[in-house]
Amino acid sequence: MTITTLSSREFNQDTSRAKKAAQKGPVFITDRGKPAHVLLSIEEYRRLTGKGRSIVDMLAMRPGEGDFEFDPPRVVIAVKPVDFS
Repeated sequence: MTITTLSSREFNQDTSRAKKAAQKGPVFITDRGKPAHVLLSIEEYRRLTGKGRSIVDMLAMRPGEGDFEFDPPRVVIAVKPVDFS
């Protein structure tokens, strides 16, 4: 893993360089010499956060591209009787 550091100015002037560097590791973006932001590839972000694909990503897949299980939690709704007298 390669760690890259860019100033805000460098990032703004050469965004494609930052995106390419993010494929190899995190890119730290500094403001006035202090780290302010980190650019990660989406794969690395998902690995770090433990998040898989979103429901939107899964629904956008074409049939047969991948299988996933959808088992929503059961919801119990309490109903109180109403007195209309």
